[in-house]
Amino acid sequence: QVQLEESGGGLVQAGGSLRLSCAASGRGVYAMGWFRRAPGPEREFVAAFIWTGDYTYYSDSVKGRFTISRDNAENTVYLQMNSLKPEDTAVYYCAADPDGGSYYAAGNYYGMNYWGKGTLVTVSS
Repeated sequence: QVQLEESGGGLVQAGGSLRLSCAASGRGVYAMGWFRRAPGPEREFVAAFIWTGDYTYYSDSVKGRFTISRDNAENTVYLQMNSLKPEDTAVYYCAADPDGGSYYAAGNYYGMNYWGKGTLVTVSS
């Protein structure tokens, strides 16, 4: 089992910045990432990395504005979000794969099987 707890969401004006945090506990993980869901059914991939390598992945919609990073000692993953836009408004979810079955393909990341409860980010225009 992996437990994930997000924090750092809030209200920010367009052009501003926020940093999300995700503290992981339980088993070690192979990969972690961030996804988001705006009003609507679809959950969108944002960013991910493979914990034991130097592989990071971003969606085209956030590349160059968002940065995913980690603190190995604290078992925490961060998402630094800069130049925020109203269309970035969503609930952001931290996700983890402890087993190594996840992968990146065609602009998306598949196979995360543990999820946090989410944190709301609202970007006002």
